[in-house]
Amino acid sequence: MRARPSQGAHDIASRPDHRARRRSAPTYAGVAPRHSTGAARAAAARPDFTVPRTGFNLETTDPVNLEHSIAHAMQWSLALLAVAAAWGTLVFLRRIVLARLERHARASASAIDDCLVEAFSETRPLLWLPSIVALAGTAIALPARAVSAIELATFIGILLQIGLWLNRLIVAWLQRMMSRWDATKATTMSLLGWGLRMALWSILVFTGLDTLGFNITALIAGLGIGGVAVALAAQAVLGDLLASLSIVFDKPFLRGDFIVVDDKMGTVENIGIKTTRLRSLSGEQLIFSNNDLLRSRIRNFRRMEERRVEFRIGVIYQTPAEQLERIPQIIRRIVESQPQTRFDRAHFKEFGDSALIFETVYYVLSAEYNLYMDVQQAISIALVRRFEREGIEFAYPTRILYLRRAAA
Repeated sequence: MRARPSQGAHDIASRPDHRARRRSAPTYAGVAPRHSTGAARAAAARPDFTVPRTGFNLETTDPVNLEHSIAHAMQWSLALLAVAAAWGTLVFLRRIVLARLERHARASASAIDDCLVEAFSETRPLLWLPSIVALAGTAIALPARAVSAIELATFIGILLQIGLWLNRLIVAWLQRMMSRWDATKATTMSLLGWGLRMALWSILVFTGLDTLGFNITALIAGLGIGGVAVALAAQAVLGDLLASLSIVFDKPFLRGDFIVVDDKMGTVENIGIKTTRLRSLSGEQLIFSNNDLLRSRIRNFRRMEERRVEFRIGVIYQTPAEQLERIPQIIRRIVESQPQTRFDRAHFKEFGDSALIFETVYYVLSAEYNLYMDVQQAISIALVRRFEREGIEFAYPTRILYLRRAAA
């Protein structure tokens, strides 16, 4: 009778070989099999610092992808070289053209050439860099966002460059004109230049904002409302500003004029936006608000072409009539003998309290105050000497008292 295997033996026979399974069990870095020896476990417990091999395996790489990568790298390299070459060429051309324009301007007598040279000197190669990058970017495929950013930078760079050219052109032209004009025209043109430059940059800023997508209409409306609020808050300042414009354009006085305002007098040193400054005869500086200055009565001695002089002399009441008749002729001959004078008249005017008054009027043919004083001094000394020879006495304030004795 054949022995029947036990249930336990049947289970062992039906299972896979557990020894083979242990031999084929995978091992992981840092983890040892349960049935491994002690040395194997110690080796497995150590961390595995083995770096996996990576790289460009020509045997396993697709030749089509490799060719595409090389072509892409070549395109970028050529684009960068083109940008660098264009940048260097631009800087070189700027120097060459500027040098030739300067030589031509020195040889020419026209002021236009000088203005163009100064305007071209404001060329900034850095502002043209986005344009160079945009041209080089046409040869390679760029993302849409990068293309938009480059186009925006190109527009802003060109806008700023145009602003720098026109701003320098305005400044150079005004400098040339102000060197030929007087103080009033120079002040007028400086304010005009400031207005032109403000208008120029305002237009450029609004153009840039409009390109960026801002609502310019709402912005201008907001600036208008803000301007009204500022005007109401600064009425005094705006009044002085408008008064300064009135002084500049109406020209009641210029820098360097000697003016008299009420009881103050001095030479105009500066005409500002808010105040006008005078230097008085005693040396201190007088500061007037432009608005208050225009409300006052101004006497401008700089506009004087000739000075009218009126003076009086008095002789005593005991002077004979024959001598009184000769006095106007004596005064006339003395005045006409002085240089740069024009005699007008000399008359016996009135009976004074203690003298017989003669009035004389003549003109000094110059506005110089020192010359006027020299002429008047010479006339006065000549009159004293002539009256001494003629026996005519000058009168001075006298008072005669009559005393009456009272009756006893």
